[in-house]
Amino acid sequence: MKYLFTICSLLFIQHFSAQTLKGKIISQNDIPIIEAHIYNSSDKHHTHSNDRGAFILHHVKVGDTLIVSHINYKKKQVIINDLKPITITLEENLVSLEEITIAKKLNALNVIADVDIQVSPVNSSQEILQKVPGLFIGQHAGGGKAEQIFLRGFDIDHGTDITITADGLPVNMVSHAHGQGYADLHFVIPETVDKIDFGKGAYYADKGNFNTAGYVNFKTKERLSNNLLKLDVGQFNTKRLLGMFNIMNNNKQSAYIASEYILTDGYFESSQNFNRLNIFGKYSLNVTDNDKVGLTVSHFTSKWDASGQIPQRAVDSGLITRFGAIDDTEGGSTSRTNALLTYDKIISENASIKNKVFYNRYDFELFSNFTFFLDDPVNGDQIKQKETRRIFGATSDYKQNFTSLDGSFSVGISLRNDRSFGNELANTVNRRQTLNRIQFGDINETNLGSYVSANFNFGKFTINPALRLDYFNFQYNDNLQTNYETQSETASVVSPKLNIFYNHNDNTQFYLKTGKGFHSNDTRVVVAQNGNTILPASYGFDAGIIWKPIPKILINTAYWYLFLEQEFVYVGDAGIVEPSGKTNRQGIDFSLRYEPIDQLYFNFDANYTHARASEELKGQDFIPLAPDFTLTSGLSYKSKSGFFGSAQLRHIKDRPANEDNSIVAEGYTVTDLNVGYEFKNITFGVQVKNLFDTEWNETQFATESRLQNEVNSVEEIHFTPGTPFFLTGTISVRF
Repeated sequence: MKYLFTICSLLFIQHFSAQTLKGKIISQNDIPIIEAHIYNSSDKHHTHSNDRGAFILHHVKVGDTLIVSHINYKKKQVIINDLKPITITLEENLVSLEEITIAKKLNALNVIADVDIQVSPVNSSQEILQKVPGLFIGQHAGGGKAEQIFLRGFDIDHGTDITITADGLPVNMVSHAHGQGYADLHFVIPETVDKIDFGKGAYYADKGNFNTAGYVNFKTKERLSNNLLKLDVGQFNTKRLLGMFNIMNNNKQSAYIASEYILTDGYFESSQNFNRLNIFGKYSLNVTDNDKVGLTVSHFTSKWDASGQIPQRAVDSGLITRFGAIDDTEGGSTSRTNALLTYDKIISENASIKNKVFYNRYDFELFSNFTFFLDDPVNGDQIKQKETRRIFGATSDYKQNFTSLDGSFSVGISLRNDRSFGNELANTVNRRQTLNRIQFGDINETNLGSYVSANFNFGKFTINPALRLDYFNFQYNDNLQTNYETQSETASVVSPKLNIFYNHNDNTQFYLKTGKGFHSNDTRVVVAQNGNTILPASYGFDAGIIWKPIPKILINTAYWYLFLEQEFVYVGDAGIVEPSGKTNRQGIDFSLRYEPIDQLYFNFDANYTHARASEELKGQDFIPLAPDFTLTSGLSYKSKSGFFGSAQLRHIKDRPANEDNSIVAEGYTVTDLNVGYEFKNITFGVQVKNLFDTEWNETQFATESRLQNEVNSVEEIHFTPGTPFFLTGTISVRF
C-alpha cells in the first residue's frame, strides 16, 4: 500500500507539474518563422508556430526536450530549464529532407510541395499549378486564357472540379462566360508565391464549391528578404521584366510591391502579340501581440491573339503546318483587380479567429472558332464570349483548443456574391462584326457556406469529423427577352467528412480520408432546367501512407476512389453545360522525394486512374480526355558555391478523346532544363523548354468541323501544338 501511494503521488506531481509553455520562433534576422514544427520528445505532444512565429505547447515540464524544425532552417534541440516564455532562434539552411517531420494534420502531404517550391522555384504562371503532384495543364489560346487542368482522371476544363484560391481569395468563376469554374491564375506573380497548400479529394470542411477532385491555395510571401530586379529574354521575341521592392520590413510591419510585364510573339506562324501587366502589393501590421491586419491589392491585364485549335487533317494534307491556323483572328483580353483585407486575432491561449473581406472587379472577352465553317459556310463559326463581373465576399474562421481533451475544433462561415453583367455568347466575324447573340443576360449568384470541424487526438490516432452546409441562390435576367423577368432558383447541400490519421512517429503517417463534395452548375442552366441537377455531389475516399523510411527519402502512396453524381461537360459554342451522367474513378498515387547527396534532389510522381461512365455500356463508357496515367520526374541541384540546375520530365499516356475510344488523344513526353549560377547578389540563368524539341500536342479535342472547301464535316482530333525548343536567358539582381 505504501508503494502504491508513492507511485500515485509521483504520477500526481508529474501530471500537475506539466504546464503550458509559450514561445516564439525567429530567424537570425529577428523575423518570425511561420509553421515551424515544435515537438516535445518527452511526451510526444507537438504544435506549430503561427503567422507571428508564436506558439503554445501544453503538457510541458522542466527537463523536457523540444525539437524545433522547419524546411528552410537547421533542426534545433532545446532543453526546458524553466517554464518562462522562450524565444528560439533558428539558423538558415539550404533545403534538406532531413529537416522534415510528418505532422499530425490533415494536409501533411503539403510537405512535398514545400520541398519542390524551395528546390525549384516557379518561374512562370504556367509552372505554378504544375507544382501540385499529379496535376497537368494545357494552354490552347495564346497564353492569355486560363489553362486546361487534368487531375485524377478528370479533364477539369478550366476549373469545374478543383477549388483554386490565392491567399484565400477565390479564383474560380461561377457561371462564367467561357466555362463553369473558370480559374485564371495569371494575376499571380510566380516569384511572390511562398507556399502551395493542396489536397486531393473532397475531405476538407473549409473548402466548398468545385472541391471534388481537390483544391489548391497559393500563399504569397508575407515579406521579402531582398529587393529583386529580373529580366528574361528568349526566342520568339519573348521578354519579361520583374521588379519586387521592400517598402518596410521589421518585426511589427512589412510591406512590398511587385510587378511584371511580359511580351511575346509566340511560336505560331501568326504572331500572338501577347502582353500582360501584373501589379501586386501586400502589407501586414502586428497591431498588438494578439491582433494582426493585412491588406493585399493587385491588378492584372492581358491581351493576345491566338491561332486556335487546328484539325489534324489540315496538317496531314499540307494545307497548314503544325504552327499554322485556320482562323488566326482568335484571341481576347481580360483584366482583374483584387482587394483583400484580413484581420487575425488571438483571443486567448486556446482560441483564435481569422477574418477576410474581398472584392474583385473582372472583365473578359474571348473570340474562338472551334468548328470553322460547320454552321455558317459563308461567315464562319467564330464566337464571342464576354462578361463584366463583380465579386464581393467574406470569410471568418474560428479555432478553439479543447481544455479538457487533447484536440481542437473549428467553425467557419463564408459569403460570396457574383454579379456578372452582359454575360454574352454571340456569333461574330473577324472580331469586328456581331451577327447575332445566342445568349445575353445578367447573373446574380450568391453562396452562403458554413462548417464545423473537430480534431480528437487519442495517442497516436487523430480523428477529424466535419460537416459543411452550403446554400445557393441563382438569379438570371435574360436580356434577349422582350419582357423583364428575374428567373431564380435556390438549393442547399450538406457535405459530411470523416478523416482518420495514425502517426506512428515523426516519420510515418497512415491516413484514411473520406468525404462528400460538390460542384454547382451554371446559373443559366439551373434556371432553364427549373432547378434540376444544381449541386451534384461527389463521394470518395483516400487510403494511404506518408513515410520517411530513411532521413533523406520521403514517400507518399495512396489508393483512392471517387463517385460523381453528375459529370459536367461545357459546350462553348452552345453556351451550355451538359450533364453527362454518373461516373466512377479509382486510382493509385505515388510520390517520392530523395536526396542521395546533399542538395541533389530526385522527384518522382506517378498517377494511375481508371475512369468510366457508370450508366453506359462497356466500350461506350470512356470519359473523353480523362488521363489514365501521368508521370513527372526530375533532378534538381543547388550548391553552396552558387551553381544550380534542374531537369524535369513530364509524361501523359494516350487517352480516349471520345466515349468509345475510337478517337485517341496522343500522349507525350517533354523534358525541360534550367541551369544557372549565383554570384554574390547577381544570378545568371538559362531555361530550355522542350529540350529535345519533341513534337507534341498540348491540348486535344475530338471535334466535328468543316473547312471552307469541304462538302462534309469530319470528326477528328483538333489540337494546339505544344512548345517547340524554347530558349530563355535570365539575369536577376538582389539588393
